[in-house]
Amino acid sequence: MKGRKVSDSRTIMTQTVFPNDVNNHGTLYGGRLLYWIDALGGIVAERHCRKTVVTASIDSLNFLNPIRQRDIVIIEAWINYAGRTSMEIEVRVTSENPMTGEKTKTCRAFLTYVAIDEDGKSCEVPPLIVETDEERKRMELAKQRREVRLRDLRLRPLEW
Repeated sequence: MKGRKVSDSRTIMTQTVFPNDVNNHGTLYGGRLLYWIDALGGIVAERHCRKTVVTASIDSLNFLNPIRQRDIVIIEAWINYAGRTSMEIEVRVTSENPMTGEKTKTCRAFLTYVAIDEDGKSCEVPPLIVETDEERKRMELAKQRREVRLRDLRLRPLEW
């Protein structure tokens, strides 16, 4: 299977925060931002593997600063790691005041997607071709996060 570069699937989405997107404090609902993050992460994963994907996990989601009504939200996502059937996608969110142009770092998240075939079974994804030192570093850190995720699942299996 031919590998794909990070730049082949890197994607940016821009949204405006409207009144129906905010809570009683005038800030963006966390769930709305999570929806946008997951939607864009899924697009990046599908662009990398050219298959249907499902969200397997959201490792880390940190809300650093509030996003206010009327702000412009810039969501950037790229692939950090491709395993046999799964991919880690990093998503970074910046908010911009449309009147002043001031930009604020607002959120960062790491999501894992799994490629699936027509029968809903996991299937292989193309390897990731890294071209820069930054991409190599991101891939190494993603491998470490993957090991922690897998270790945690072994140590704390899901029980209902």
